[in-house]
Amino acid sequence: MNLCQNKQNLRSSTVKKRKSLKNQQLIEMSEEIKNSIFRMNEFKNASKILFYVSYDNEVNTHEMIKECLSSKKTVIVPKTYVEKKELILSELSEWNHLEIGAYNILEPKNEYIKEVSIESIDLFIIPGVAFDLNGNRIGHGKGYYDKLLRKKQNAPFIALAFEIQIVENIPAEIHDIKMDKIVTEKRIINCKGIR
Repeated sequence: MNLCQNKQNLRSSTVKKRKSLKNQQLIEMSEEIKNSIFRMNEFKNASKILFYVSYDNEVNTHEMIKECLSSKKTVIVPKTYVEKKELILSELSEWNHLEIGAYNILEPKNEYIKEVSIESIDLFIIPGVAFDLNGNRIGHGKGYYDKLLRKKQNAPFIALAFEIQIVENIPAEIHDIKMDKIVTEKRIINCKGIR
């Protein structure tokens, strides 16, 4: 089986597992993950944090974002430019500045886009479909995050995932970006310590 096919199989089996989670499980496990993230030094020390805005049974970031908006943290969220296949990063000052955008994900409304440079971000909270203990990641296959993260190397990349999204081994390619840590409802995986 070639690399692409292997990744595609991992992607579809993990998405299936994630979709089988009940709403109450999602809420409770996302709350556990939020509590872990908020206790981490990487989070406490960061003033500008990039969050993904969760959808479709991902680890829910909505409450995390809302709590950060009412604190001293600066929240940055991505906006998708489908034709260029890239994400731009925009500061978010109010939850209601979001609307349904590309791929049915909440994104900043055009009139509220306040672009920020990737260099100014202190912490990246990253989504994904599947991860392994070495920090390898499978996304939805569109390459938006890989393209974005290649531009920034000196801030922590922390992925959020449910335990069912942790797999034994993800075939990595040279251009794939590794996560520094993965936070699940059960543990914090220090990928740098493993590889």
